Amino acid sequence: MTRDIQAESSLKAWGFLIILALIWGSSFILIKRGLEVFSPGEVGAFRIVAAGMFLLPLSLPRLKQLNRKQIKYLVIVGLVGSFIPAFLFAKAQTQLSSSLTGVFNAMTPLFVVIIGALFFNSTITRRNAIGLFIAFVGVVILLTVKEGAGFGSFYDINAYALFVLLACACYGLNLNIIKFKFVTLKPVAITAISLSLVLPAALIYLFAFTRFSFKILHVDGAPMAAFYLAILGIVGTAIALILFNIMVKVATPVFASSVTYLIPVVAIMWGILDGEVLLAGHYVGIIAVILGVWIGNRR
Repeated sequence: MTRDIQAESSLKAWGFLIILALIWGSSFILIKRGLEVFSPGEVGAFRIVAAGMFLLPLSLPRLKQLNRKQIKYLVIVGLVGSFIPAFLFAKAQTQLSSSLTGVFNAMTPLFVVIIGALFFNSTITRRNAIGLFIAFVGVVILLTVKEGAGFGSFYDINAYALFVLLACACYGLNLNIIKFKFVTLKPVAITAISLSLVLPAALIYLFAFTRFSFKILHVDGAPMAAFYLAILGIVGTAIALILFNIMVKVATPVFASSVTYLIPVVAIMWGILDGEVLLAGHYVGIIAVILGVWIGNRR
């Protein structure tokens, strides 16, 4: 019976992993479409507004059931798990392709391990370490492939990648907080309340400090760009975070963060459809990434 339950839990975890890879792998092309009209700040803020408004009916009834300590941690989750990364990714994609941004996002598991070990007394097995190393090698290959010149170096990478790395660090902290600080709180509540707590800041910034209202009424293509960002917020942030938080509950933080190893595959495929170039070296990197995930998460 116990083995059946473990098998079912493992199957659910892998199901969430695939669905989230498809959703979040598509996020970068949606950000790209939004940036065709809106500024990075407008993209980030509207993404949070769409997600927060969508989940507001779920969050309001649950707020009064929380104590001050829970609210404090949920504010942190809202900031590092949604709010700050939304702005960082939008800023990064002003200079990075959607494919490359998706690849950099695969650094998240490394930050999960580091932050977990430093602040949450978590451990990593030898198999996890081997899998993470192989996947990291795959990421390095993807990052350093250069058209017509084999492999380049990290010096060739746009400095805007630092925004993505900072976002990955935020995700690493968020994952550990959810796993270790919210043992009893349900995933839907974590997602809905954390987003509702940062919603006012996003609303104030969007409508008081940007030209979003003007653009949506007077700029050609703005309604369609806003539609793409609404999908990004509702599906790519609100619904995806609920699924992700459920996965964190049934798996380990390292496994849950492994979705970021599959995201580059989806992101690169979207990039190809949008005219971005995929070279032979990219295939080597993709295979290494997927192999690393498989090895690192075997029981």
